[in-house]
Amino acid sequence: MSQTLFTLPKIPGIPVKGEAATYPIGRIFCVGRNYAAHAAEMGNEVDREAPFYFTKSAANAILSGETVPYPPGTENFHYEMELALAIGKPAFRVPRAQAWDAVYAYGCALDMTRRDQQIRERDKKRPWDLGKDVEDSAVFAPFTRASEWSPEEDRRIHLEVNGETKQDATLAELIWKIDEIISHLSGFYHLRPGDLILTGTPAGVGPVMAGDRLTGRIDGLDPISLTLTEAE
Repeated sequence: MSQTLFTLPKIPGIPVKGEAATYPIGRIFCVGRNYAAHAAEMGNEVDREAPFYFTKSAANAILSGETVPYPPGTENFHYEMELALAIGKPAFRVPRAQAWDAVYAYGCALDMTRRDQQIRERDKKRPWDLGKDVEDSAVFAPFTRASEWSPEEDRRIHLEVNGETKQDATLAELIWKIDEIISHLSGFYHLRPGDLILTGTPAGVGPVMAGDRLTGRIDGLDPISLTLTEAE
């Protein structure tokens, strides 16, 4: 049996309410500009022809409650509160009516972003990796199984920084709904268990600094938190 040359850092599994086992993280897909007000505050228009995506590395995922250093290479580090969904069965080219069957669970997530790097690369028509695929930037709270929670439109999604509300919306503001996203994305990828989809962030994003504590909630799901310390 072959051995590896070195050991990679372990990727955390996400706790699932009522389960002893954790949900393993495979791929992380993120939907861009999926709330019109957020797109507007960033100076963009929503592309209503089709959703678009970027990805984050599983190695950059952490769990809610962590304390992490302010990242290098940025002076404008932003929070983005999001609804995450976990795929529970293979899905490839699925119609919208069958897309719900692929969802295993839902949870709160944070997409932390080096905004200055993202904007700089975006303006040069280059990939967003330096801005988005940041170490410790994909934060996940414990999941709730789809049989026990559903993304009703009146569910509130909000985030506070040091107790002050910064983002406050409802899931009704999602442009591309859960079933539309899964159906569309499954036309390009063989979605499988372990795949996670972050569905976009509402308006109100902004910078955080070392010492700040972020807390976020979506009605009916476990809350999420993150604390920043001084840069290393």
